[in-house]
Amino acid sequence: MRFVNNYENKIKEIVQEKKLTYCIDTMGCQMNENDSNKYMGILESMGFQKAPIEKANLILFNTCCIRENAENTLFGRLGFLKQRKEKEENVYIVVVGCMTQQKHILEKIKKSYRFVDVVLGTGSMRLFPEKLYKILCLKQKEIEYLEVGNEIEEEVPILYEDQYKASVSIIYGCNNFCSYCIVPYVRGRERSRKPEDILNDIRKLAQKGYKEIMLLGQNVNSYGNDFEEEYHFPDLLKEVEKIEGIEIIRFMSPHPKDFKDDLIEVIKNSKKIARQIHLPLQSGNTEILSKMNRKYSKEQFLDLALKLKQIPDISLSTDIIVGFPNETEEQFLDTLDVVKKVGFDQIYMFIYSKRNGTVAAKMEDKTSHEEKVERLERLKKLYEDMLPELNQKMIGKTYFVLVEGKSKNNDKLYTGRTSQNKVVIFSADDSYIGKIVPVKIDSEHLWYLKGSIVD
Repeated sequence: MRFVNNYENKIKEIVQEKKLTYCIDTMGCQMNENDSNKYMGILESMGFQKAPIEKANLILFNTCCIRENAENTLFGRLGFLKQRKEKEENVYIVVVGCMTQQKHILEKIKKSYRFVDVVLGTGSMRLFPEKLYKILCLKQKEIEYLEVGNEIEEEVPILYEDQYKASVSIIYGCNNFCSYCIVPYVRGRERSRKPEDILNDIRKLAQKGYKEIMLLGQNVNSYGNDFEEEYHFPDLLKEVEKIEGIEIIRFMSPHPKDFKDDLIEVIKNSKKIARQIHLPLQSGNTEILSKMNRKYSKEQFLDLALKLKQIPDISLSTDIIVGFPNETEEQFLDTLDVVKKVGFDQIYMFIYSKRNGTVAAKMEDKTSHEEKVERLERLKKLYEDMLPELNQKMIGKTYFVLVEGKSKNNDKLYTGRTSQNKVVIFSADDSYIGKIVPVKIDSEHLWYLKGSIVD
């Protein structure tokens, strides 16, 4: 389905007359970031200009519901805006994203946050211009619940804040139903975009000067499973590699159960696919993995990690949930064992967060919060103790780095990332920004590396 905006000119007149501005507050994953880029594209196509949240006329919250604190964050920020809404004219509040697919959230907004103007679900972006028109012109609030549909919206205007790196969604939804995860309920079933639409988007980005592409999906290596013809994620990667101008290809996130040998071979033989793979572990214990409905064992995960580690210079990152219901000390030690054996360069670690509507939410949990916090600290310490040795292996080697700009902490230095997704800072000047240059690693500093451009 092609995105059509029949309200663009009508809204543009009002926006220009009142000089309306906008701000987008994004919570959650890179899929949400990508959606926010589309909302930004839609708003700017209608004349809105970007502004800080305290001054913006339209404030759009793109929500996440993976963890409980996301709800607290949203309602706290909505409450903060209530006074502005009451005192000022031309202030409009929009809530979109995963959280709005939960009926209890919708009811809470209707009851306690009635000053919110528009609420839209994850598959309703095409309705945004119409809802906006009704608010701006007819003063009609548009809060409603819509089931996630199966249609994919194409040709949506999109803007990226980065000039050289961009993300492209390739598949929406999830069929895995991990017992702790709300995503399949709020994002719907898996729907793969057509290869020609994806490749078209990437070619346009290459023509604009983008060098690095991130392919996105809740489970990218399920791509194509819903096609009638045989066309899967490895086939798409080979086609993306052929696009001139694109020098670095990344993807997020694959599922270990779908990580087949043909995909490993494509990565191994590629000159453009980054040498960094995100491989979510979640737990290192086979019994817990079964309760999580992850569909692999500790041993299967280790076998896969070992295969990937045979690719030269490969780096692995992962997600780990600590304190899944009734996790024992022995089961947690299995997770530490996997971390020691694999040697992850990055670990995103979280304490289990109960999500209403999931299978795990109904499980009795005798593991105390104090135990969970203590285990998280142990995992964090193990990771930080291992990191210097992993970093030291890179010292003296030269890596190609896309120069992103000046370092946030030192404006005399510049920054970029290696293919392994390691942050590197080095001396350069503005003429290097946007270029891919060889950088020799001189020293490691736990969370970043220092290097020198090789002439």
